[in-house]
Amino acid sequence: MSQLSEEIVLESLKQIIDPDLRKDIVTLGFVRDIEISGGDVSFRIVLTTPACPVKEEMETHATEIVRGLDGVTNVKVTMDAEVPQGRGIANNIAIPGVKNIIAVSSGKGGVGKSTVAVNLAVALAADGAKVGIMDADVYGPNVPLMLGTGYDQPEVVNGKLKPIEAHGIKMISMAVLVPPDKPMILRGPMLHGVVRQFLSDVDWGDLDYLIVDMPPGTGDVQLSLAQLVPVQGAVLVTTPQEVSLSDVRRAVKMFETVNVPVLGVIENMSYFIAPDTGTRYDIFGSGGGQKLCEEYGLNFLGQVPMGIEVRESGDKGVPVVISTPDSPQSAAFQSVAEEVARQISIEAMKPELVIMSRA
Repeated sequence: MSQLSEEIVLESLKQIIDPDLRKDIVTLGFVRDIEISGGDVSFRIVLTTPACPVKEEMETHATEIVRGLDGVTNVKVTMDAEVPQGRGIANNIAIPGVKNIIAVSSGKGGVGKSTVAVNLAVALAADGAKVGIMDADVYGPNVPLMLGTGYDQPEVVNGKLKPIEAHGIKMISMAVLVPPDKPMILRGPMLHGVVRQFLSDVDWGDLDYLIVDMPPGTGDVQLSLAQLVPVQGAVLVTTPQEVSLSDVRRAVKMFETVNVPVLGVIENMSYFIAPDTGTRYDIFGSGGGQKLCEEYGLNFLGQVPMGIEVRESGDKGVPVVISTPDSPQSAAFQSVAEEVARQISIEAMKPELVIMSRA
């Protein structure tokens, strides 16, 4: 019988393959801090996102594998997460401490983009990530209302704006910098300046994800963001009907033009379940988001059903993920958040995978 060692434990854990990165967790460097004391074995598995949907399954598998080794009497596995830094940011840190910037965009207004952005941010934070949201929709900045912060003014400390905090996330918005009754009359160069200020003059601290709620369309703010900061990826929000899908196609092309990866498409207001009968109604049609993804080779990140809970929660300033966590809408947003985090990890780990494949 060979003596139990760290090498034996690591070799056994190579059986576990990360489903997204398609390499074993030892090669990926996920297994850390192995301690062996007699028959007691403990170690950490550090995943690339706290929102990993296979976390429990991986913990169970690792425990069973190591427990089956000769000489092992007890196994303790600690699951942890460290969100990797985005590929582009490593060599050009536009915002110190911010690992990944995610643009939430849509080809047109009225598809619930800001609602998706807010609930995506809150869901990621609820999973344990450090999250901020930048309301770059300067023409219709609704994020403060949806987070219940009203028009509280941010503090200025050492020449930097301190983001307003609510529901576990940090937020900055044009709505908290100007009077609520003042119209947003901004031209291209001014928009560029606003985006630059939100990126460079705000003390975001350490963030795993900075969600950027973009204005609808494919105009100046999208271009400014791509020019000013390395965006890890864009999430596109649509509804099932064709008029919305055609606008998203333009957004896909725009992000391709500025070399921002499209992480996938979220289909919002996909369907409605009647509370009295349970009957599903596809009010805006069905299958449009999935078809679009197949057409462009994109990831379909999920469907979010319609529901009065979403509107009521937004009006009250308590996102539906928090106000009604057991609702179908909340479950959908949580699932979408996990999928977005998964795609971010895949994008962020690509250079490491290339390096390892060459080694």
